[in-house]
Amino acid sequence: MLSERGRRALLGIIENVKAAQDFTVDLSFEDFASNRLLLYGVTRCLEIISEASRRVDEETRLRNVHIPWRQIADSGNVYRHRYERVSAKLLCGTVHEALPDLLTVCRNELRADQ
Repeated sequence: MLSERGRRALLGIIENVKAAQDFTVDLSFEDFASNRLLLYGVTRCLEIISEASRRVDEETRLRNVHIPWRQIADSGNVYRHRYERVSAKLLCGTVHEALPDLLTVCRNELRADQ
């Protein structure tokens, strides 16, 4: 059974994964990379996902060891403190390559808890 904190963390991750995906849907890389508002929006979503990942229950993390929980949590430090290293390519790759699996895991964990 998920803790209330863990459940809220999964919901926060889902909400922000979907937002980041919505922000980038049907956009070319060039359109995304040239839109400062979208870059900032996606970065903020990833910051929130990073912070929420720290609140995911340990049991959830252990059931889903293929998710790089530590890397997700640590990525927030890059977005906040080493922002000069954050590129449109990194953001786009994260949204399209890493977030879909994370979204599936979070949804499955919530479904299994009902």
